[in-house]
Amino acid sequence: MALLETDRLERAREQTLALVAAVADSELERVHSPLMSPLVWDLGHIAAFEDLWLAHRRGGLPLLHPELLGVYDAFETPRWRRGELPYLQRAAAEGFLSAVRERVRSLVLGGDEPLVELVLRHERQHAETMLQTLALAALDGWQPPAGADTSAYGSAAQHSGLDLIAVPAATVPIGAAAEGCAYDNERSQHHVEVEAFSIGRVPVTNADWLEFVGDGGYRRRDWWTAEGWRWRAEEHVERPLQWVSESAERRLDGVAPLDLRAPVVHICWHEAEAFARSRGVRLPTEAEWETAASWDADAAVKRAWPWGDEAPEPRHANLIESAVFAPLAAGALLDGAAPCGALGMIGDVWEWTASCFGAYPRFRAYPYREYSEVFFGSEYRVLRGGSFAASADVVTPTFRNWDLPQRRQIFAGVRVAADLA
Repeated sequence: MALLETDRLERAREQTLALVAAVADSELERVHSPLMSPLVWDLGHIAAFEDLWLAHRRGGLPLLHPELLGVYDAFETPRWRRGELPYLQRAAAEGFLSAVRERVRSLVLGGDEPLVELVLRHERQHAETMLQTLALAALDGWQPPAGADTSAYGSAAQHSGLDLIAVPAATVPIGAAAEGCAYDNERSQHHVEVEAFSIGRVPVTNADWLEFVGDGGYRRRDWWTAEGWRWRAEEHVERPLQWVSESAERRLDGVAPLDLRAPVVHICWHEAEAFARSRGVRLPTEAEWETAASWDADAAVKRAWPWGDEAPEPRHANLIESAVFAPLAAGALLDGAAPCGALGMIGDVWEWTASCFGAYPRFRAYPYREYSEVFFGSEYRVLRGGSFAASADVVTPTFRNWDLPQRRQIFAGVRVAADLA
């Protein structure tokens, strides 16, 4: 295998295992929420996926554990069922991971092979899923792996997500280009005429959300869609999922004072929509979001990243590689500015959009239709931009995440938009 690919796969594995190194076996193996898999299921699934796509389909080797294909089939076994399955326990799951990786190391793989990239990205995405589980589990004494020094960002100014900046009208290439690696739902790239609009300079902050709560945001029926109000009433929701009170929130490393400068996190699409309505603004479409994140109007070119072509570094975006494990203050990373001036469009929190998840023109399922195609339709809403738990190996301005509008376990916030007269 090419050295670069070996390094990336090994680095991802080290970071995956570091997330759960301090988790007791009993906590690793049990169900913490019906929304999430047991943590150890994710480990076994990562191994089974790599064995299937690299060792078996790419390398021609027999499956190491063919009897476990059904157990670790993510499409056939929804999360709420996985706790009932005969999944491997910790020692066996870690042994499975190690054995599969040894088989893959023996293969001769090119550095540009799509299946290598698929397996790498798959593991990175499951690492974020595992962090979501750990956030819900709220395990006493669990700490993220050695964190980064964030003191350089401590003096960031207080921003508001309601500070809007203009984005001019343009005909913009939306989606991933034909060259390079991307998921099937990011293609084919197509041109969209985007009318002039404005978008939040930063995502909506905890300070913004505290004002929404104080204004009766969870009691004002007129600010909610019918479906959203029904969900709020049935679930008795009064604040973001991890707010302990209006002055404290639970983070991955425990309860802390509410950081008013940070983006609000753990809100669902219904909440994001209600907030926008309450402030006389709206959610951006995903085409608007991608335009704000990547379109350089002066040069009339689409950037690879908001800041240019340079791969993400901690000064650009707060991703899992930064090892912060929480959102930074909104607007803290000035070097990550998009051409329009928007800040923090990659990392920190996923951002809900107004768009339903659907196929782009000339869509072709790859490498299997269950990755994207079966989720197309009005049931799922698109999120963009990644979170502090997402990886630079996965998240780009064209990457499309999706989830149900009532889901709050994801590290999601919102950036608002408005029409320009």
